[in-house]
Amino acid sequence: QVQLLESGGGLVQAGGSLRLSCAASGRADSNNVMGWFRQAPGKEREFVAAISRGGGNTRYADSVEGRFTISRDNAKNTVYLQMNSLKPEDTAVYYCAARSFALPTLSSRVTGYDYWGQGTQVTVSS
Repeated sequence: QVQLLESGGGLVQAGGSLRLSCAASGRADSNNVMGWFRQAPGKEREFVAAISRGGGNTRYADSVEGRFTISRDNAKNTVYLQMNSLKPEDTAVYYCAARSFALPTLSSRVTGYDYWGQGTQVTVSS
């Protein structure tokens, strides 16, 4: 099993920045592709970003490309999401997710991930 714990959410004004962290424990290690998703009230959970096992490859949703950066520190079993130029439409609960060991591709599908954190709220005021 893999346990994921997000932190770093909060309230920020439009144009501001936040950095989310996701600490992995259990069987999680540097061999899992990791992703960030978000879910706004009344909407489906959507893909935000993903990062490869070694951190050399990343993938982003069009809506966050150029504003958000995903990274990882495998020595700390932690994945980060740096969010800049935040907009009110970025308001959502943000979830960290991990793919199972055997799956190396950077999936953007919710069903492509096997392990999920509890989420952290990000609110961007206008």
